[in-house]
Amino acid sequence: MGNFAANEGLSVFVILVWLGINVFLFVHFYLAFLTPRWFYTRVLLGHALSWARAPAACLNFNCMLILLPVCRNLLSLLRGTIQCCSRTAARQLDRNLTFHKLVAYMIAFHTAVHIIAHLFNFEFFMNAQLDRDQKLLPFVLSEIGTNDNASFLNPIRTNETNQTIVMFTTVAGLTGVAITLALILIITSSTEFIRRSYFEVFWFTHHLFVIFFIGLVFHGFQRIVRGQTMESLNTNNPENCSERFQDWGKNESDCAVPEFAGNPPMTWKWVVGPMFLYLCERLVRLYRSHQKVVVTKVVMHPSRTLELQMKRKGFKMEVGQYVFIQCPSVSRLEWHPFTLTSAPEEDHFSTHIRIVGDWTEELYQACGGDQPEQKQAWTLPKIAIDGPFGTASEDVFRYEVVMLVGAGIGVTPFASILKSVWYKHIQNNQDTFTKKIYFYWLCPETEAFEWFADLLQSLEKQMNERDLNDFLSYNIYLTRWKEQEAAHFRVHHEAENDPITGLKQKTLYGKPNWDSEFSCIATKHPKTKVGVFLCGPPQLGKSLEKQCLSHSEAEVKFIFNKENF
Repeated sequence: MGNFAANEGLSVFVILVWLGINVFLFVHFYLAFLTPRWFYTRVLLGHALSWARAPAACLNFNCMLILLPVCRNLLSLLRGTIQCCSRTAARQLDRNLTFHKLVAYMIAFHTAVHIIAHLFNFEFFMNAQLDRDQKLLPFVLSEIGTNDNASFLNPIRTNETNQTIVMFTTVAGLTGVAITLALILIITSSTEFIRRSYFEVFWFTHHLFVIFFIGLVFHGFQRIVRGQTMESLNTNNPENCSERFQDWGKNESDCAVPEFAGNPPMTWKWVVGPMFLYLCERLVRLYRSHQKVVVTKVVMHPSRTLELQMKRKGFKMEVGQYVFIQCPSVSRLEWHPFTLTSAPEEDHFSTHIRIVGDWTEELYQACGGDQPEQKQAWTLPKIAIDGPFGTASEDVFRYEVVMLVGAGIGVTPFASILKSVWYKHIQNNQDTFTKKIYFYWLCPETEAFEWFADLLQSLEKQMNERDLNDFLSYNIYLTRWKEQEAAHFRVHHEAENDPITGLKQKTLYGKPNWDSEFSCIATKHPKTKVGVFLCGPPQLGKSLEKQCLSHSEAEVKFIFNKENF
């Protein structure tokens, strides 16, 4: 239970507070529209009025939050500020995209409730106009304001129309349709399948949020939902006058004709702050995108992996950070995240890019990846960089014992960490708080090992020479292989170096027994906090997080950290 609190306690608290605010706003505004001021509006609409306004209040709150988790520069600033005070609080910022998705789902839910309620409201407004009986209060209320342009209650002013026409001839109707269509397209294009297979569709469709927010700000400007004014309540108290509506305004009556007004639009007050912060965010990104980046070296690794080594004036990084890359000759609008594989101690920064989609394929060709000879530096495409941005891996040297788990190309953040280890321990003889690193790399194919093998071989050799083998333990797993490869591996298994990686540490086959690995580490390192860092698929993340919880005891605590993009 204690480790659950250490790993998830603050996240659960934040989610509960967020849900609590949503519940409070819903209940508060639902009850607010049951007060006497809204009595005559309820005569027309019933409880559909509260069912429309309560989710609208929750929408304001969640639309205020939705932009904040994607302000990368703001989050990096916050992370650096609070990291020195609370590592647990800083780790929550690494879950920004998860919170962004939760808020989006909440917006979708409240939008659905709001739309359904207003569809009923339009129906009720129309019915009040169609049933033209002076003896019915709904019709009398609908007629107020018809002749002398006084304040009205029913926005549908005639029975010679229908709900569809009203919807497309009012500000609220038009903006509501635009908001809803934008939201549907944004959410449907954000599914895992679309994001992975058709990233451009996801990227461009997501920018419909501009239309969403413009529509949101202007949605309430026409003030269609109207209630009785406070002055009118003094001259027409619904408790006393609602039954005597046929005498309203007559000399002998003490009940004046009620007057109505809509609430001033409030949504802009909720979202103007986050919109301003996001605008600042985009301006910072625009400024960075125009800073000159020099590509100093391009390396074509096996398994179609492209390495870019770059320099930019004033660029400073920490281990495990990532940048967004734009190549104008490929696309002027698309930015893609890539983990930095260089160490802070190096005089350049680098990324390794796996060629798996249209954008990466075009970048690969632009850099000459499909040509036998390497391109001259001056012929390479221009590159724009936004970042670097912080991740959970920045905390790696804050733990005494560390487990690094990478799957496939997910090994990239750990390349930066292992290089930094080389500089700190081998080249500069620095002492670090971290005393032991366990490194696990799971790969589905032998080619994927090749680009990373040089770094591991260099580390292995240097650590052997300096008697630092106890500092770094690495385990490499091949999760899939062909029969002919298996026969070759068996023949060479007795060789001094591994036939795949060239390392003295032999490659293992299959998947790790995580239960055994965690038990072994817990036994070796009592009274220690072990930082577990993963860059890999969600399923592996769930498995490791479960192991962290089950193997944490009073003596040993495993703290789970996952890379998110």
